[in-house]
Amino acid sequence: MAIKNGYFFTSESVTEGHPDKVCDIVSDSILDAILKQDSKARVACETFVSPGLLVVGGEITTSAKINTKKVIRNAIKNIGYDRPEFGFDYRHCAIADIINAQSPDIAQGVDIGGAGDQGLMIGFACKETPELMPLPVILAHKLARKLTEVRKKNILPYLGPDGKTQVTVEYVDWKPKRIDAVVLSTQHTEDILDKTGNRITEKSKKEIFEKIIKPVLGKYIDKETKIYINPTGKFVIGGPQGDTGLTGRKIIVDTYGGMAAHGGGAFSGKDSTKVDRSASYMARHIAKNIVAAGFAEKCTIQLAYAIGVAEPVSVMVDTHHSGKVSGTVLEPIVRKVFPLTPKGITDYLQLRKPIFAQTAAYGHFGRSEKEFTWEKVNKVAELKKYVKI
Repeated sequence: MAIKNGYFFTSESVTEGHPDKVCDIVSDSILDAILKQDSKARVACETFVSPGLLVVGGEITTSAKINTKKVIRNAIKNIGYDRPEFGFDYRHCAIADIINAQSPDIAQGVDIGGAGDQGLMIGFACKETPELMPLPVILAHKLARKLTEVRKKNILPYLGPDGKTQVTVEYVDWKPKRIDAVVLSTQHTEDILDKTGNRITEKSKKEIFEKIIKPVLGKYIDKETKIYINPTGKFVIGGPQGDTGLTGRKIIVDTYGGMAAHGGGAFSGKDSTKVDRSASYMARHIAKNIVAAGFAEKCTIQLAYAIGVAEPVSVMVDTHHSGKVSGTVLEPIVRKVFPLTPKGITDYLQLRKPIFAQTAAYGHFGRSEKEFTWEKVNKVAELKKYVKI
């Protein structure tokens, strides 16, 4: 009998009320508000949040006139920080606005169509799920979204906006087989604590399992699956009251859950001249189309840019020895089929529209919303014209 290759892989997600995601959502909400008035704006917006205070800064060059504080308060309200018991309230938090204009030294390169920064960007796709994403991160995101849905629909009224999920998948012969462990931590009110005041009740744990975990993960769970619900015992103090947050601190959650490499650049708060965002979206689009075309079981794309230069300085296609076509064959075809300059990517993926606040939580990839143009598999037929398998 052949020895099976087995291993465990874990990915996590966080809800929109997590302090870092509050910052991502605020940054992208400001970006969207500006793009509604000025589609050519240059935006690099960073947000920091701590108990009772939110600071927004960065470099923005635009003709738009927005009420920044109103945009911020609306974003916080939509997340769900509208009750004093959750420790952070959109009505009363202090807001500091220290936004400046983009450096003219950078602008002179961007004005002629060059990249807004140097760097390398990664795209990835695989056949583990219908979304062509790794299974652990897709399940972690679905669990986090379900947690938020149950809270916002008031199905479990004691849930708070902050939460984290984590899913460990067992792989056998390089394919996902089952869930080995699930971790779900959710902020909550004090009324579900047991008599000790240090742990949530078994009743509430059962409700969380039945309403959130089971509907999402039921078919993957078996008798050996370990379930951890609020493993520290309680999670009353959460969100910005419990921890500071910062834009761009959840880059693995935002992408492939650790299954693929990462170039290091964050997405939220950046317009499409920033290749950290736009080229990462394009790299995902390319990888997804290559896998959808049947050229490989999984694919990694790397794009690299020099500041002020339009064309990428390098393009890499890696099919991980999983495909019928090598990356060496595919690389010149990728350059021919897909636009790779910042302007070309922006126009092709329609990235001058105010669509970004919805990307800030639950992952930028593997989504089905129509605005996520980089998730389309519209280049399969064209790729197949160049490659016969």
